[in-house]
Amino acid sequence: MTNDAQFEVTVSGQPGPAVLRAQGEIDVASAPEFHDALSGLIAESPAVLIVDMSDVSFIDSTGLGVLVSAEKQMRAEGSGLRLVVTHPQITRLLELTGLDEVFTVVSNTTDAVNA
Repeated sequence: MTNDAQFEVTVSGQPGPAVLRAQGEIDVASAPEFHDALSGLIAESPAVLIVDMSDVSFIDSTGLGVLVSAEKQMRAEGSGLRLVVTHPQITRLLELTGLDEVFTVVSNTTDAVNA
């Protein structure tokens, strides 16, 4: 977890799919922490990794790059990465960049588990 009030990341310790929950803004300042958290989970070789971004209010190209890199790593291992996105502006950004076709994007963690 970070001391930066603009960004926080937590990892689910519960059984089932690995869940990383991000809150705040994912930008050039917070992307390294976001990358490290994702890389740590990917290193554990989960079958499914859910990135809950329902409390993310902003993501820039650096943050998107971290997600694309994580997606590539997961696919290379035969695993799945799923994004939970609820903010319309983030959904729109994924659509504009074509990344909605790259990621499995759902509106809640239950759908992410079942996708």
